[in-house]
Amino acid sequence: MTEGTGFGAGDLPDDLTAAEAGMWQAFRNGSVYDLSSGDRVVDDPHGGHPWGPERSVRARVLCWLLLDGPPALAGRVSALKLAGVRVTGTLDLAGGSVRPYTELRDCRFDDQVLVPEARFSTLRLVNCSVPRLEAARVHTEGDLHLPRCRFQNGVRLTDARIGTDLLLNQAIVYRDRSGRSISADGLSVGQDLQAELLESHGELRLRGAQIGVSLSLRGARLSNPYSRLALNAPQLSVERTLYLTPAGVGNPLLSGTTPARGTRIQRFECQGGLRLDDGRFGDAVDLERARFTLTDDQELSLRRVHAPELRFLGDGPQRGKVVLSGARIVNLVDRAGAWPGAGRLHMGGFTYENLVPQGPFPLTRRLDWIAAATAEYAPEPYERLAAVLRGAGEDEDAREVLLAKQRRRRETLPPAGKLWGYAQDLAVAYGYRPGRAAVWMAVLWAAGTLAFSHAAHPPMNHDDHPYWSPALFTLDLLLPVIDLGQVGEWQLRGAWQWLAATMILLGWILATTVAAGATRLLRRG
Repeated sequence: MTEGTGFGAGDLPDDLTAAEAGMWQAFRNGSVYDLSSGDRVVDDPHGGHPWGPERSVRARVLCWLLLDGPPALAGRVSALKLAGVRVTGTLDLAGGSVRPYTELRDCRFDDQVLVPEARFSTLRLVNCSVPRLEAARVHTEGDLHLPRCRFQNGVRLTDARIGTDLLLNQAIVYRDRSGRSISADGLSVGQDLQAELLESHGELRLRGAQIGVSLSLRGARLSNPYSRLALNAPQLSVERTLYLTPAGVGNPLLSGTTPARGTRIQRFECQGGLRLDDGRFGDAVDLERARFTLTDDQELSLRRVHAPELRFLGDGPQRGKVVLSGARIVNLVDRAGAWPGAGRLHMGGFTYENLVPQGPFPLTRRLDWIAAATAEYAPEPYERLAAVLRGAGEDEDAREVLLAKQRRRRETLPPAGKLWGYAQDLAVAYGYRPGRAAVWMAVLWAAGTLAFSHAAHPPMNHDDHPYWSPALFTLDLLLPVIDLGQVGEWQLRGAWQWLAATMILLGWILATTVAAGATRLLRRG
């Protein structure tokens, strides 16, 4: 076989096998070359049944066809379309430019496929068994389809440029020597990246990847027991939505849609850490019904993520941490059971503008949510929640949140500060329940009036003094600054003097707590 030589219309290399000669003619005709036997068990590319020479072609013949193949027959377009074919040897198209349409279905590769820095119009490998796909910096004008393929030693798509869609639906990928299943740092996809029902055994890396429309991992199962991260995708950019949601099983028409009622579904599951730090998402990050299995040192990390909507509706992880520090979200759609317990949630600098709870999420649970995220007192989460509730017209709930903030702060104060805090809380609930001050005033006034009605009260000036009124006298004691002309006109002795002093002290405490609360409310406004 003389490589690098052009062919005329009727030329056929002399040393081709019968299977390769048939493939050669099918290429010129643009038709599918199918060597399947018709037996599903025998034709399974992932099974153990051997495929003999009658359905085997050499990888270098494929390379010859794709890089320098014969011209198409008159009125036809040359294309490589194979089905049920075994490819022997290493398919090496590194750095090449492949113009013909290329599609291999239900094929088996004995060795790895090397296409780094190659250029394709469209490349489709469907339900193929491939030891490894090495495709760093590959460039396709159209699609790169790899659905239902199995890769025993990983896939490398570092800095690849996919013109339209990248499909990995139902693919099964095992880790390579570095522990990674799919290495796709710097990947660029013009439209959708669909990896629905994907099985990843190792670290799936998408660091700095850019997706032109949506990234779907619906129903995917990511597992990496070998290191901390199952999905490592910091600085990921998705123009629309990242889906970590359920997928319908058994119906290819359900791809990219919400499964209909009664459809058997498979949840998104992640066994290992998930990292989306510094990600940018145009529409949403959707974690509906997602399930995370973490160890104590693993995290679901959304640090500094920006998205119009975060749908945090999965199952709360039993171990590990959820980190939202520095994230900026417009709509936080969540449910009470989705969040982890105390000490395993971190929200420092987390901002959101609207809360959209799904199902019951009472204020007490929401306050527990904040407490779980603040092992030490921090005012910011309380103030953010109060601002969001106030913006939604829930002023009473907002006041309850700010009251909880003051009570949490009180626990950090020295004994004197705690005592004063308890006084403010008891008197007027730190100013967030101002009606309580009137109740206390009424109680003290009534008690003082009743007590002083039995007190001896000789006048200070026998010639000129007002009429004795226990009610006015008590009110004059309770109201600081304001002088009603009663206290200086009467003499009290013994225990009555101590009672009067107590009333004055209680009046000052009440007035001071009211003033502190009013100041706090004015600052909040």
